[in-house]
Amino acid sequence: MTTPTRAPADYPAFFASLRERIELARVRIIRLAGSETVLLYWDIGQAIAEKQAMAGWGDAVVERLSRDLVRAFPGVVGFSVQNLWRMRQFYLAHSSPEFLSQAVRELGIEVDDEKLSQAVRELLARVPWGHHANALARVTDPAAKIYYLRATAQLGWTRNVLLNQIKAQAYERAVKEKKTHNFATALPEHFAEQADEMIKSRYDFGFLGIGRAIRERELEDRLIDGLQAFILELGYGFCFIGRQYRLSTGRKEYFIDLLFYHRFLKALVAFELKIGPFEPEHAGQMDFYLNLLNEKEKAPGDAPSIGIILCAEKDDIDVEFALKSKSNPIGVAAYQLQPTLPAELKGRLPTAQQLADAVREHLPTRKSPGS
Repeated sequence: MTTPTRAPADYPAFFASLRERIELARVRIIRLAGSETVLLYWDIGQAIAEKQAMAGWGDAVVERLSRDLVRAFPGVVGFSVQNLWRMRQFYLAHSSPEFLSQAVRELGIEVDDEKLSQAVRELLARVPWGHHANALARVTDPAAKIYYLRATAQLGWTRNVLLNQIKAQAYERAVKEKKTHNFATALPEHFAEQADEMIKSRYDFGFLGIGRAIRERELEDRLIDGLQAFILELGYGFCFIGRQYRLSTGRKEYFIDLLFYHRFLKALVAFELKIGPFEPEHAGQMDFYLNLLNEKEKAPGDAPSIGIILCAEKDDIDVEFALKSKSNPIGVAAYQLQPTLPAELKGRLPTAQQLADAVREHLPTRKSPGS
């Protein structure tokens, strides 16, 4: 029997580094296999669509193809009749003139058939097939689909998170409603783009079941009780650290309402909850908290900490001036507690945007400081 030898002092670190390397390799292999699956299904869908167009193939031929593929590759899933039709629809949806025209605008690709097709295939391959078949197939607007594709690829949204974002109309809130933050000036360009994808212009807290005014602490309590739903609303990548997170300058203590860590941005993200409208002093408070986080909590490899102020309403002009002098990245977003009106009131009341526009029409033009 061999007597176990005592491991060298540096063995634990050596083993940990190898384990991490193996885990990274396994993740890459899985992702590569997923990408190849999507590209394979594209090719199969294209072949079926072209045969139907040129040779008039019908349902019976697709059913036979399914049986033959299952027989040829026993144990391999994915060749059911239903999935073959999904592959055909997948190819047709992403090779249509409408989708390709939007891809040219959104992805900044030259109008070149070969380059455009390659860029579209590369983007599609970055998203798992299950996302395409079960979530993205519901999205018909090309611009919205490209938004969800890019966000899923960049932020690693799971299928459940993607479904939640689609149901919550994340595209409409992210693109059609203005986001207010200073990320472009406070962060490096590549990091600012990712941070912009992370924040929304408005957050939907309808899952809390609140239809009345409440105190900030009660709102915080409700969010913690519904933490899973709250993280789904935030988007994938957020890891909860704590509530009323304590920071100290040595003499005084300060508390951040909610603190998260974002795995893909590799940054601490602080949330401050305000039950009233945004006030300029909120930005100063958040800037102070971010200075403390960067000094006392940020790890050496982390990106700069990010602050998000969630308030009942915001004026974009006030936010813009409040953030101009802040060097830390801060975003301001509104939240809503009741996402829909009662059926009998739909169409009878103006929207928040219509009310804001009407008010602005009767206000004097604002002048910038010093003008």
